[in-house]
Amino acid sequence: MLLQKFFGRAFHTTRLVYAAGAGLEKSALSALRKKTGYTFANCKKALELHNNDISQAEKWLHQQAQSMGWSKATKVADRVTTQGLVGVLINGNRGAMVELNCETDFVARNDTFKRFVDHVSRIVLHYTDRTEFDGDIWKLGFDAEALKNLETPQGGSLADHLALLIGAIGENASIRRALCFKVNNDLMLTGYAHPAPTNITTTQNVTQVGKYGAIVAFRASDFDDLEVQKGICQQIVGMKPVKIGEYGKDTPAENKDDETCLIYQEYLLDADKTVGEVLKERGVDIIDYHRFECGEPTKRDLKELLQAQQLNNN
Repeated sequence: MLLQKFFGRAFHTTRLVYAAGAGLEKSALSALRKKTGYTFANCKKALELHNNDISQAEKWLHQQAQSMGWSKATKVADRVTTQGLVGVLINGNRGAMVELNCETDFVARNDTFKRFVDHVSRIVLHYTDRTEFDGDIWKLGFDAEALKNLETPQGGSLADHLALLIGAIGENASIRRALCFKVNNDLMLTGYAHPAPTNITTTQNVTQVGKYGAIVAFRASDFDDLEVQKGICQQIVGMKPVKIGEYGKDTPAENKDDETCLIYQEYLLDADKTVGEVLKERGVDIIDYHRFECGEPTKRDLKELLQAQQLNNN
């Protein structure tokens, strides 16, 4: 069922037919609300229409949610979505980073929206399972249209799931972009979303959510210092390097505050060292990275803006 994954509920289907009686009807209503999470009024109506058959009532509720979700999505489609979250998910040699937008920061902080970010992150990560390659690193970007058309293991497309979310949260939402990574051989992945929660003990197979995110692919002979891995990601999130940089090819900027090469930037966790010096000490070689900032203009956005300006000038 489409709502199961991002509404965070575990369902099992049991056919129960209740005899007449207030006590039994109340039990059916309680069971249906617990299974589906829908309102008292909607669950009561579903049971009345289906003679207290929980299985049929649940099926009807999901059908209504699908219909109402699409209806709501159509009504709010023109509303601007400037808020939202970035999700970062690392699982072994695979990684995914997504950006989802909504209308208000209140909804972005809502657990339902966060669960949907996790849902989309896992759908994108699942896409890497279909990919085999011979090189060290493979990555693929998705725009909004490609994401909406992705089929899901639960059935339906991400566009269908998004419509259900919109019906649940009551405001417009969009899946803006995503990127998936896969590495081979001796490469590893690490990721980070900011601001990070303080109660996470591991980032493996946990979708981190925040306003900023980064995924880093690196090579190291023996490097499992999670704090340094996190520090490098924080560096990329906070200092927005344009490229990794190469010794002998790139030179440091005269003004340290203007430095755009990662290796020459002052390390945020130790200003007496550059990022390159920290990497050398740890025997780490950064191969690739990517950074998302919620709401930032993408290359595609800038290209479309330039084209629009050119048309206006003509």
